[in-house]
Amino acid sequence: MKIGITGASGFVGRNLQWRLRELKEHEIRVIAHDVDDAALIAQLQGLDFVYHLAGVNRPQDPIEFDDGNADFSLRLVSILGSLPGRPAVAFASSTQALLDNTYGQSKRAAEDALLRYSRVCGVPVYIYRLTNVFGKWCRPNYNSVVATFCHNIARDLPVTINDPAAPLRLVYIDDVLDHFLSLLQRPEGGFVEIERTYETTVGELAETLRGFRATRESLLIDAVGTGLKRALYATYVSYLPPEGFAYQVPRHADPRGVFVEMLKTPDAGQFSYFTAGPGITRGEHYHHTKTEKFLVIKGTAHFGFRQIDTGETHEIVTRGGEAQIVETIPGWTHNITNIGDDELIVMLWANELFDRARPDTTAMKVTT
Repeated sequence: MKIGITGASGFVGRNLQWRLRELKEHEIRVIAHDVDDAALIAQLQGLDFVYHLAGVNRPQDPIEFDDGNADFSLRLVSILGSLPGRPAVAFASSTQALLDNTYGQSKRAAEDALLRYSRVCGVPVYIYRLTNVFGKWCRPNYNSVVATFCHNIARDLPVTINDPAAPLRLVYIDDVLDHFLSLLQRPEGGFVEIERTYETTVGELAETLRGFRATRESLLIDAVGTGLKRALYATYVSYLPPEGFAYQVPRHADPRGVFVEMLKTPDAGQFSYFTAGPGITRGEHYHHTKTEKFLVIKGTAHFGFRQIDTGETHEIVTRGGEAQIVETIPGWTHNITNIGDDELIVMLWANELFDRARPDTTAMKVTT
């Protein structure tokens, strides 16, 4: 398909262009609004679909609301209606269109122009009344509280909160784009809603983002794999400046090697790695409940086990590159020895956070 995008240089437009490019099956055409009619006609000629994302929401002069929203939309559909093969249009409106303010009136007038185009020309028009769309590349300190908070907190700058309990209804950019792309196979037009939205407050938003920043000190990361926190974490990280892409974590060294904690979770344990020189043995302890998984990244390791009650023994030899996980078993004392000539590097997962008050770790040699 030949797809045109107005407002292609904006937050939503930039993200949409990349999603369309990834499909590798569409011709993308950027539609400029600040051109004469002849140039605009040339840009719109032959399109199959138009994403109308251009708009004005924070002008210096309120008259720009009409120029950038209502007037340009009317101009756009007037030209589209005069062309053969009139394309379907998806329009990024705003929930403000329901309100009686200058911005809302301009958006509602743009909606009306697009709906007339749909009725007269018999083509689908999809209208989204979006609110608080957030995600990577949104402009901070403009009209997005999420973008502003992410930008400032990532840089340890203050954020202004007038009412922590003020409600926020958020929509994530990826969910918007999934919906936008589905329109290419959808024949019916009309008003369309993004099903997946998130409810929070300004105070909760700030607290969550500050928690992300604190992760670099505590190593404790929240559950960021699903839902709102997944979307917010991805957004927060996208606002890190390049000099903030990396950070140091504590490194504990002794004659045996080094031990480095990488990441802790509130309910799924923690990740770390350690090293050991040739001939070095680590461990020599058992647990009653704690369990661990070891993965040798480099070197050759001998794992020794002894059941503390029966005396039964077991041993395993594994090497870097074999992708073999070795588990520690409650009630079995265990150790790991570097039996190779090179440094041993081992990744470690423990099912719980280390608690110095109740470490569940008792010293006992494997070999008596």
